Amino acid sequence: MTTSCDVNLSVPFHDLDPLHVVWHGNYYKYFDIARFALFKKCGIDLYEYSQREKILFPITRSAAKHIIPLRHQDEFVCRATVTEARYKIALAFEIRRTSDDRLCTRGSSEQVAVMMPDMELQFEIPETIQRALGFK
Repeated sequence: MTTSCDVNLSVPFHDLDPLHVVWHGNYYKYFDIARFALFKKCGIDLYEYSQREKILFPITRSAAKHIIPLRHQDEFVCRATVTEARYKIALAFEIRRTSDDRLCTRGSSEQVAVMMPDMELQFEIPETIQRALGFK
C-alpha cells in the first residue's frame, strides 16, 4: 500500500515571477503544503513530535523537474507520496493542472531523523513514524 495525499491549490498573483509564471522556488512551497497534509493524514504532527521526542526531520535533499509552467489562478493538485520511510523519509511529488490533468512538475525530497540538541544523526526513522507512513 502506498501512502499518498492530494492537496487542491490555485496560483495567487504573488507567486508569479516577471514572466507571469510561478517562480521556481514556490514549487517547493507547494511540495511542503502537500508534505504536511500527508503527515497530518497519517496522524503525524512533526512539531509536536519534535517537542516530545527531541527528534527533528530536516530535509537533506530535494529536486524539481519543471515541465509545464503554472500561471496566475491556475488550479492544480499537488500529490505527495511516501516512497521510503525506514532509513530516511523519501517523498515523490506531482503537480497536475486541474483543467486538463497535465503534469506540470515532478519533485522529490528526503528527510533524515536527528536527535536534539546535538543534531546526532539517527540511522533509522523511529518505528512510530514508519508505522504511521505505512512502512511497518
